Formats: sequence, structure tokens, C-alpha cells
Amino acid sequence: MVSQLDTSIASSERHFSPMIEGLIRVFTGAHRSFFTDVISQALHYAGQGNRVLVVQFLKGGIRQGSDRPVRLGQMLDWLRCDLPRYVDTPELDDAERQALQDLWEHTRSVIRDGTYSLVVLDELSLAIKFGLIAEAEVLNLLQTRPPHIDIVLTGPDMPESILSIADQITELRRMYSP
Repeated sequence: MVSQLDTSIASSERHFSPMIEGLIRVFTGAHRSFFTDVISQALHYAGQGNRVLVVQFLKGGIRQGSDRPVRLGQMLDWLRCDLPRYVDTPELDDAERQALQDLWEHTRSVIRDGTYSLVVLDELSLAIKFGLIAEAEVLNLLQTRPPHIDIVLTGPDMPESILSIADQITELRRMYSP
């Protein structure tokens, strides 16, 4: 069975908007092994014809940044900070701090514009923990984003304030048996 909307009615005569509200999903855990699952979901979205943005805030990419995305197919853009290294400490020099801030500003802009259906904010919790991105800015962005956008946030030690507004939380744990 196929369902479809009747588009023959003039837009001024419509009484409803068939928009589906986006979700805030969190992937967290002490072991950072969930990125494969998140990328699988992103590829699935893109394969269905939805625009997807993956932003890796702490993984460096020489000559990358918001103006040079890696394009995977027609629907998935992948951004990394224009840094020659992986950020694993809050101590950044001025150029590194500016590169991260530029990526964050670009990300906020495209979310507000509604450019993408899904936005993955990889290791955002660590950027918050290191004091590189303000938790209050992230909360404001999540609460004021266009309603149709799905947001996925990843990283260990996700702030409680973000967990409290998430629609779905996936916590990955390792189980060992003797």
C-alpha cells in the first residue's frame, strides 16, 4: 500500500502541515565505540534522499573546515576542524581555538537555516567538557532549532542538561564474562 498527500488543494486551503518533528538523540558511553552505529544511521538517512551533515569537532583534518566538506554521495557532507591533530586536551593555541569556533559557528548557522534533515555532532560532549564550546550555547541551539531537524550528539560524559532534553539516549557499555 502506498500513501500520499493530496497536493491538488491550494496551499492556502490546507488546514494542517504534515511535518514530522525531529528528535534529539544522544550516544554516550565510557568507551568511544559508537561512531559506526551513528554513521550507519547517517548513511541510511542520506540513502533515503535526506540531507545529512556529520561534524567532527575534535578530529583534525588538514585543509578541511566548514568551507571544504568531504562529500559522500549527493546527500552527506562531512566536516572536520581545520587542524593538523586530534584535540584531546582543553589547551589549544589561538589558531586551533579559532578553527574550532569557526566550525561551531558554521554548524549553528546551517542548523538554524534548516539546510540538513540530520545533523551529527560528534564528540560534542568532550568539546563542552574541555570548555571549547559553551554548554549553554548547545542547549539554546537544540531548543531553538527548526522542528524538523534530527540532531545526534555523541561523546562520553554527556552533560546532564543535554540528557534531560534528549528524546533518546543510547548508552553503550561493555559486558565481560569470565
